[in-house]
Amino acid sequence: MGDERVRDVVIIGGGAVGATLARALSRFHLDVALLEWQAEVAFGVSKANSGIVHSAMHASPDTLKGRLEYPGNLGWRQLHDELGFGLNNVGEVLVALDDEQLVRIEQIRQQGIRKGIPGTQAWTAERTLHAQPNLTREVKGAVWAPTACVFNPYEAVMLVADVARRNGVTIAEEQRVVGIDPPDVEDPDTPLTVRTETDVWRGRFVINAAGLFADDIAEFAGVRDFEILPRKGEEYLLDKRLAGIVSSIIFPCPSPVSKGTLVNPTVDGTIMVGPTAQTVDDKFDPSTTEEGAAQVFTNARKLVPTISERDIIAEFAGLRPVSDTEDFVVGPTERRGFINAAGIQSPGLTGAPALADLLVDILANEGLELEEKADWEPTAPHPVRFNQLDTEDQQELARRDPRYAHLICRCEIITEAEVRDAMDRGAHTLDGLKFRTRVGMGRCQGGFCTWGCMQLLAEHQGIPIPEVTKRGAGTWIVCDRDDHPVTTARTGG
Repeated sequence: MGDERVRDVVIIGGGAVGATLARALSRFHLDVALLEWQAEVAFGVSKANSGIVHSAMHASPDTLKGRLEYPGNLGWRQLHDELGFGLNNVGEVLVALDDEQLVRIEQIRQQGIRKGIPGTQAWTAERTLHAQPNLTREVKGAVWAPTACVFNPYEAVMLVADVARRNGVTIAEEQRVVGIDPPDVEDPDTPLTVRTETDVWRGRFVINAAGLFADDIAEFAGVRDFEILPRKGEEYLLDKRLAGIVSSIIFPCPSPVSKGTLVNPTVDGTIMVGPTAQTVDDKFDPSTTEEGAAQVFTNARKLVPTISERDIIAEFAGLRPVSDTEDFVVGPTERRGFINAAGIQSPGLTGAPALADLLVDILANEGLELEEKADWEPTAPHPVRFNQLDTEDQQELARRDPRYAHLICRCEIITEAEVRDAMDRGAHTLDGLKFRTRVGMGRCQGGFCTWGCMQLLAEHQGIPIPEVTKRGAGTWIVCDRDDHPVTTARTGG
């Protein structure tokens, strides 16, 4: 897909930072390409986390991540209004279990006040238990922050990337970067050349938003001066029967290296508990462990005693790209045109929209001309959420389009029309459908709907069913055996 033309900006990394930057740059008359090494955007760090837009109290205002946290919070709220991804303003309850923790959480509240976070309150134990009656009776008090939200970050990032694409940004997936050519010593203004396994991309500016691999990309450019230290977080999703056990994000008093084990309602009605915080060496290790589960549930029960492992319906682990600076690594480098957006650990997801704006300013300061488009369109048609409509609206949709009367996913009430819309927006793998629609995320975890989704994907792409993958090359679901050839696709449930 790459070609010989020189683009204004090449972004490496299709996560929250890369996608929000691509959308921000799509406002201008620029030639922008976003390169993602996996099969679809948001398949990396951005898909495996707690799904929280942080209240913005926690990070110190003396750090870049702390300064971007609240503007990023506001940015996601605006993007939600424009794009229609799921986001619930549930607020945060920061719990203290002893007198020492009471002092610490008040310090965090005062830090939030200095950052301009509105509405925080110090709660007594009685007020806390009135608001969250299923918390432990050991509660000494809490801090309430109404600015915290829960959302589906993968869905949000995919919709943000969709708007960037609609506004002219080239989104190139399965583009693993393998090198960046050394500069021309005779002409330092020569465009940067980024080589992937299959293509060559040239750009006046290259943004390194490569998440866990940002130090490797900086190494390719000859300007590696930081290390990414992956920090694993195991998360556990619990059955929807527990919906309402907590109505806000429940935080423990944090430790020096972690915000601790949270109990939070997801935007889709399940309960999530986690994460752990374990520094690991392997950037490709998404495994969960018995030790991690034991740690998560032991800590979760300190906050909500009735939480049980018996209610697990899914588990996963994500790796946070922590830099050895313990802050974001953002800005120009000694390699002209090469700009880092690295070390984007928590609250990096929250801060992503604000970081995108900062990167646009940095590009302008570095000489990129920004002429706004008169026809820029910041919004896109909002996805239909059939399961959130009342019965009359569902019936009307089904009368207008029979595909809304065909359920693909019974657990989550996802229709054929929604699956087809997701494919039209760019989904071409099972995980791409799952992250855009929640198909396969319910109690049966795809036991009913996987085959129907594979049939629709095969039909949409004009490929045989054995070529349909879970998340890209090497993740096939079925094989085409000689004695039972599967060469055609038909829709069905």
